[in-house]
Amino acid sequence: MLYYVGAAAASVLSFILTFLCMKFLPLGDKLLGHDRGRLYAPGSEVNIGKPTGVGFYFVFVSVIVSLIFTFSGSSYLFMMILVLLSMLFGFLDDRSKNPWGEYIKGALDFLIAGIGAAVFTLFYGTDVIIGLTGASVHIPLWIFLFLAVMLIIVSVNATNATDGVDGLSGTLTILTLITFMIVAHINGTINYHGYTRGFVMIAALLAYLIFNFNPSKVLMGDAGSRAIGFFIAFYAMYLKIPFAYLIVCLPFLIDGGLSILKITIGRLTKKKVIILKNITTPIHDHLKKRKGFSVKKTWAVIVACAAVLDLIYVVVCAVVKG
Repeated sequence: MLYYVGAAAASVLSFILTFLCMKFLPLGDKLLGHDRGRLYAPGSEVNIGKPTGVGFYFVFVSVIVSLIFTFSGSSYLFMMILVLLSMLFGFLDDRSKNPWGEYIKGALDFLIAGIGAAVFTLFYGTDVIIGLTGASVHIPLWIFLFLAVMLIIVSVNATNATDGVDGLSGTLTILTLITFMIVAHINGTINYHGYTRGFVMIAALLAYLIFNFNPSKVLMGDAGSRAIGFFIAFYAMYLKIPFAYLIVCLPFLIDGGLSILKITIGRLTKKKVIILKNITTPIHDHLKKRKGFSVKKTWAVIVACAAVLDLIYVVVCAVVKG
């Protein structure tokens, strides 16, 4: 019973503190940057001048509250420091007068991902659960390290690229964390700490979304999107279901991931090979520009597809597990 009280108290505290930060933006004039708009992104001009980088607040709150209620030694502390570093690098980019280049961001991504993968394997091991079957699999160290690095990098960048529609990235993250918790519960790989850590982040995002739904008043910026991308990857590995990311986070991969893939192939081939030529990426830009969807309709379509996918995956896991 005390576990439930503790998880509820942590979630409520995370929500209240984040709500107050979003409401008053403490030191906002000195702390936050302002949105510059995005080149070639339809409708992005409406966000120019809005406070950005407010992910600084909800990431910091969620990490501190989570550590207070679920501190379990240096292992979790190190991973949360990496979440804060992901937030800090994104925050500095949000505040910069000139956006950081792709190579700088890429180098920082590899640095954080490499340290994160190494720290995780050191403290948590390399055993995973196949979510659909519940089978336990031991992955050799070097293979796990490589896969963990790739997972973190993909998650950070896909989440970041998805953050182009009011409320979208935050809502998809909430659906993702809830689905991970349910699948982990079905497979018996989640405990009080796992639930509390997930709900603390969800509560912080819910408070943020009150101010970010269309028309948004604040934007999470790279400070928020890159940090929650790292957290999603860590949470999937922590619950021993990292391969579930490929299904549960398919909306992130399709919406934001295709954009990264398209840009990467273009860079590597010097634009000799162009994929998805007739599709604007991220997909949310395609829906707005090519299909004429409003921001709210774009959000609703992508979130509805994500919710249906998550529901199907949970049902299949429950049926197979029996």
